[in-house]
Amino acid sequence: MAKNYLKSPDLLPIPHQKKNIGSLGFALIWVGMAVVLAAFAIGGAGVQSLPLGWVVAATIIGSVALGLLMTLTGDIGVEHGLSFPVYMRAPFGTIGTHIPSVVRGFVASCWFGVNTYFGAAAMNAILATLTEFDNFFVCFYIFAILQIVNTALGMKAIERFADIAAPVIIIISGWMYFTLSDQALQEGRNVWSWVETPVTGGAAVTAFMVVIMSNMGFWGTLAADMPSLSRFVKAPKLERNWFKRNKSQIAGNLIAYPLVQTFMVVIGAVSYIAVKNYDPVVALQQSATGMILGILLIMIVFAQWSTNTSANLIPAAAIFSNVGGPKVPIWAGVAIAGIIGIVVQPWDLFGVIIDILLIVGGILSAIVGILVADYYLLRKRRVNVRDLYEDEGQYKYLKGVNAAGFIAWILGGGAALIIPEYSFVLGFAVGCISYYVLAKYWWFKKYVQAEIEDPDDQKYLGISVGNDWTIDLEDESVSNVAAGPVQTEQF
Repeated sequence: MAKNYLKSPDLLPIPHQKKNIGSLGFALIWVGMAVVLAAFAIGGAGVQSLPLGWVVAATIIGSVALGLLMTLTGDIGVEHGLSFPVYMRAPFGTIGTHIPSVVRGFVASCWFGVNTYFGAAAMNAILATLTEFDNFFVCFYIFAILQIVNTALGMKAIERFADIAAPVIIIISGWMYFTLSDQALQEGRNVWSWVETPVTGGAAVTAFMVVIMSNMGFWGTLAADMPSLSRFVKAPKLERNWFKRNKSQIAGNLIAYPLVQTFMVVIGAVSYIAVKNYDPVVALQQSATGMILGILLIMIVFAQWSTNTSANLIPAAAIFSNVGGPKVPIWAGVAIAGIIGIVVQPWDLFGVIIDILLIVGGILSAIVGILVADYYLLRKRRVNVRDLYEDEGQYKYLKGVNAAGFIAWILGGGAALIIPEYSFVLGFAVGCISYYVLAKYWWFKKYVQAEIEDPDDQKYLGISVGNDWTIDLEDESVSNVAAGPVQTEQF
């Protein structure tokens, strides 16, 4: 085993032949991930001042914009097979990467606890109905363990669960929409024209922007660590066209995610119109009983499970494994994330946790801007992969820290906090622009980056030129294996 702590076996680049998630599989994973309580809340809040049609339009705009950003950062995983915390060594340094990464890992772990709380409550209700067993905490721990084990088994196990969960979620969601719409009509409210307190002029524009920012802010953190998922997504080798190379990502990020997100927002809106509560579970419990209620609760269990495995546990596990090095494999990172999610006691601190996590999510939006600036604007997708795994390489910078990245993060995060209604856009823009200027005209003048000074495609591009990055843990050498006849170049 390599002595270098940067070479954790579970965080090595994923080669082309080991990418096992296709377009349909990634889209189904998104179907499960996008069913969360926050999406319902966005719809319920939106129709208090805007017609449902405008809420839908704002949701589509926000979701498509964020889906594009996810695909942009996800190319890091598709092109080079790199995870989020490993690539973060480039804009933050081999040591500096741990600070923003751990913040993101903690956020993901807390969301795991919150979603497990909702899923366990539904599971407990099912058992209480069928068997008269009623113990929330037993259900909570059982549900948490099941999700941790499922995630620890790897991305293929997560995809198999999504294959089961996604159709169930789609069918039950459709039933929920029509049931709630009928209930609203019985109350004399047309779901597509009713507004609780209509606004016009500038107030309407503000309300419209709030819906857009709400949609972007909630999933914004996943736009940063999308590489941790996308590195498992299949892509054609030797494909230089960005759209064709990322077609599997596009199926999930730009098609499945906006569609499901919009539908969940609509369900939350219709639920609020029907019974003045955006949570459809609460709304339907007023009229659903017996088997119908049981099916509804099963959907909630499946939805929280599929969201947690892909959106929370996998990213957090990669981060904690990166911090711990070879001594902390991915399965151990999953366990750490699960323990944190339990320790925060989401059943007691739910309201506080949500407020804190949304604030932190806004701060992390600056990281998305920094990643885009570093990967596309400065390195132009070329990466000196070898040095990402070398503690004395070019990404060591000043004692392992890239000051340009931290200054840009502080500026972008601060901007997001000043105007929270536009937190994601401000954080992203300030982080992106400030990092580009600081790195290009200051930091990279002091610490030369090989792929910028010598932008050679064959040396620094990955799958698009047929290179698979492989790292030898024994002699700490790195190879890039080209397509066609086997060629290995030792750096």
